[in-house]
Amino acid sequence: MTKYLVTGAAGFIGANFVKYILAKWGNDIEIVILDDLTYAGNLLTIKEEIELNNVTFVKGDIGDRDLVSDLIAKHDPHYIVNFAAESHVDRSITNPRLFLETNILGTQNLLDCARKAWYEGKDASGNNQYKEGRKFLQISTDEVYGSLEKDYDTAQPLSVCDDVKRVIEGRDNLKTFGKNFFTESTPLAPRSPYSAAKTGADLIVLAYHETYGMPINITRCSNNYGPYHFPEKLIPLIIKNILEGKALPVYGKGENVRDWLYVEDHAKAIDMVLRNGKLGEVYNVGGFNEEQNIDIVKTVIAIIARIMKEEPQYQSLLTCEVEKINNDLITFVADRPGHDMRYAIDPTKIAVELGWYPETPFSIGIEKTIRWYLDNQPWVESVTSGDYQQYYQQMYQNRK
Repeated sequence: MTKYLVTGAAGFIGANFVKYILAKWGNDIEIVILDDLTYAGNLLTIKEEIELNNVTFVKGDIGDRDLVSDLIAKHDPHYIVNFAAESHVDRSITNPRLFLETNILGTQNLLDCARKAWYEGKDASGNNQYKEGRKFLQISTDEVYGSLEKDYDTAQPLSVCDDVKRVIEGRDNLKTFGKNFFTESTPLAPRSPYSAAKTGADLIVLAYHETYGMPINITRCSNNYGPYHFPEKLIPLIIKNILEGKALPVYGKGENVRDWLYVEDHAKAIDMVLRNGKLGEVYNVGGFNEEQNIDIVKTVIAIIARIMKEEPQYQSLLTCEVEKINNDLITFVADRPGHDMRYAIDPTKIAVELGWYPETPFSIGIEKTIRWYLDNQPWVESVTSGDYQQYYQQMYQNRK
């Protein structure tokens, strides 16, 4: 049986990963979740999962050395998957120190506890040996690469090599806003406290591989979207504001470009890297899906307006008239400091080496995402009101 220690699994991507591997591997796996339940960690997101016999939840900080050491000793995980991080750029501008403590020192603590627990001595050449089948996977971000040039004001047709045709299967009208893409060899050039902290964590992970021979991988993914995304992020924020009849804030002119990937496709990539990724390697994960922020917002507006007109049962969620769901809701606000202009991932390596490809075209994934939020308003309300924190107290703190 394969055992996982998954940190930060009450957050957006971590929770979706846990759901994915449980659906795929079922009772053939055991999962220990370690999450400190900070602002974006919502236990309601994994309520069903933590009630399973093969899932254990522990509230705690990845920087707690005694706790992490005890968990590894007790459960002996094959895989440690580190999603735990402070991850909101705007918050990092306000409080950068917190991001350094969690993202860098917390990651180093996880690594060191795993190194000591997995160490089995040296081979004849003096190299460190570790327990068979162990791996530490650092979940990172394309933001560590900094910002790409936006070479075209209007998107241009994109062509890809035959090696990655599977990545774009079933899609046409592919486009790009630039000549270059992030590859695994792109120099790291973070531009915010958040991305600098993630970069530091990545370098520590790589250093543990080079210095101690630790079995590691790193994945760096483009922007994720999908169910259970915290409502501070662009897409869920826009959905929430539309339903409430509020203005839709867009930084600058909305011309910044992001490469979007449905979260379940990211979970699939993580699972493949865990099981088949070459030790010590970095894998970029993206689906050639560049969109300007302003176009994302307009797309969400159009889909919600259509759903409300075609399926009037959803109109009960609105606090405004259906006719007011239009682009007039868009309000441009002052850009944030150091706002990266463009991200775009080249996924050739993971596509060729591991056979990964995304299964969800954006046109399908964005409507699935919107409908999930419309159908799960109690979850959204619990997050925005802070009531989700009470669930932890009911489930754990108040137990005798």
